[in-house]
Amino acid sequence: MRSCFIICFCFTFLLRRVISGTRFRGLTELASSPPRGWNSYDSFCWTVSEEEFLQNAELVSRRLHAHGYEYVVVDYLWYRRKVKGAYVDSLGFDVIDEWGRMIPDPERWPSSRGGKGFTEVAKKVHDMGLKFGIHVMRGISTQAFNANTPILDITTGSAYKESRREWRAKDVGIKERACAWMKNGFMSVDTKSGAGKAFLRSLYKQYADWGVDFVKNDCVFGDDLDLAEISYVSEVLTQLNRPILYSLSPGSSASPAMARDVNGLVNMYRVTGDDWDSWKDVSTHFDVARDFAAANMIGAKGLRGKSWPDLDMLPFGWLTDPGSNEGPHRKCNLNLDEQRTQITLWSMAKSPLMFGGDMRRLDEITFKLITNPTLLEINSFSTNNAEFPYITSSLSRHTWTSLSRNQMSKGITDFHALGLTSCKDDNARGWLARTVDDDLEQVCWKEKLSELQVPFCLYKKHHLLESDEELTYNHLYDGKVRLFATERTEFCLGASPHKKLTSKEFKRGSFSPCRREANQMWELNSNGTLTNSYSGLCASINRVKGDTSCTLSLI
Repeated sequence: MRSCFIICFCFTFLLRRVISGTRFRGLTELASSPPRGWNSYDSFCWTVSEEEFLQNAELVSRRLHAHGYEYVVVDYLWYRRKVKGAYVDSLGFDVIDEWGRMIPDPERWPSSRGGKGFTEVAKKVHDMGLKFGIHVMRGISTQAFNANTPILDITTGSAYKESRREWRAKDVGIKERACAWMKNGFMSVDTKSGAGKAFLRSLYKQYADWGVDFVKNDCVFGDDLDLAEISYVSEVLTQLNRPILYSLSPGSSASPAMARDVNGLVNMYRVTGDDWDSWKDVSTHFDVARDFAAANMIGAKGLRGKSWPDLDMLPFGWLTDPGSNEGPHRKCNLNLDEQRTQITLWSMAKSPLMFGGDMRRLDEITFKLITNPTLLEINSFSTNNAEFPYITSSLSRHTWTSLSRNQMSKGITDFHALGLTSCKDDNARGWLARTVDDDLEQVCWKEKLSELQVPFCLYKKHHLLESDEELTYNHLYDGKVRLFATERTEFCLGASPHKKLTSKEFKRGSFSPCRREANQMWELNSNGTLTNSYSGLCASINRVKGDTSCTLSLI
């Protein structure tokens, strides 16, 4: 999710340079190394119009296509009306069809009228020699859920029927699994039901009919992981009559262990929160790039080819502010040395390169930076890239910590770090239940990290249904508990952000007032894993060395 144009470069086998337009993001065919030409351009603001998008696409074709930029991608909220009261998490301003699917706002995208969707825009982009992509959200929209629209069965062209009844949006939408940073926007669908699968099939068949070449699926990875949707969408994409590259976002708290669950299903996946034009944002990417390179995830097996960790866009040139609907427009805040450092890191990490500025205001310095032939060669053809082994970096991950008074008094700097990882990771298997008294239980990590440390324990309470509406989702929370830091607190442990944040603002998790939300529901499994109901990720405890002055509070 971002409010700016983006152009991307990718690798010569799997990806090509991409240019993003509302954000556009241009990509090309699959290959075995980030394909040259997989770079892309992403649009400078989510309220971008058809005219603005095509103006930028024309400039990409004329100025950047020869350097390998091939995809232009319309960023999120292309379906939202540009009227007073419409913003990122507003409700009731989206344009949907009779089957509850998002369609372009006809005021900003006039060629979409008459049920054409993006067909005309995609054709014009293809005529420019480029490929066309769009940003889409998880599952089904809240607007469609509230309207209880019927679900299209693409095999019959009519409403989906099963067990002698017609299925609708409220039968498949999981309200308790709303997108954490766009709660009024979208929610997961039940992929275990035939109707839920039918809805996703109808979405991606529509995108293929429009002529889409690239799909960025948001709010399904990192803390927002929805492995069921990713798996089924990947299956659907293999059955379509045209190849569509599959990208995941956002990526906050993504780890190599998590990536191994999805890399074979997709072509690229974000491994950070949103990157904007501040050095603090950029600097967080060094350790992330190192970890994914060390885990051999760069160019690992992917959908119809290979897959690539995505470090997010290059916020150079003429931009808008994060979260801005339209402006103010301004120059990139990074100085030239910082911009050079960023694109060099992205190239060495073989990340898809996505330029995030307005092509109509592209200055010569930025143009030379994003078309530097040496960097593009490194991005496409270098191999076995890794961090230089004799330089160490400071710990940058946010952690939950626990120290005993005895440990602090003795200056011990080892501490518990609680994070999220794939439930297949052996490091996640270490949780057990412990009875405190007749009415109170704890969930504890089974090992002390040192003799001086207290065990890492959380108090648990079973989820109680609080309304008739929740009875519909009772099966989702069977055996699930809430976790508290202390016996008498009303604050629960959550495992995903409540709104979309840039990487410099993001915190991995926190205790917050208890709500009826899936991200505060946990399940202790017989194999010793502790699973979060929202993301499906598991909590793990690691031993970390650090300064005690930085480890005394929960963040």
